[in-house]
Amino acid sequence: MSEGRGSILGAIIWMFVISLLLFWLPFIGPLVAGIVGGKKSGGIGNALLAVFLPAIVFGILLFFVATSLTGLPIIGAIAGAGGLILALAHIGPLLIGAIIGGILA
Repeated sequence: MSEGRGSILGAIIWMFVISLLLFWLPFIGPLVAGIVGGKKSGGIGNALLAVFLPAIVFGILLFFVATSLTGLPIIGAIAGAGGLILALAHIGPLLIGAIIGGILA
């Protein structure tokens, strides 16, 4: 193959942008974003990392932002857990697409 190695950061960016553009397609949008991002990542392992890393970082950031805004760590933990659950709900089709794209890469 003449192509170079894939990029996890590039895959994350592609998945994010395509997910935003195709938000109105409930299952197909994240699936397409996952396929494109998985292909951009260069392999299945990198594709899986590109799927899960943003969701975990989003949940952690939401925890800290909610805690700093409310001043109550328990409320921040509840908001952070809710944000993490929402991010994980989006991961299903994105994960399937990333695996398919990683296989195609």
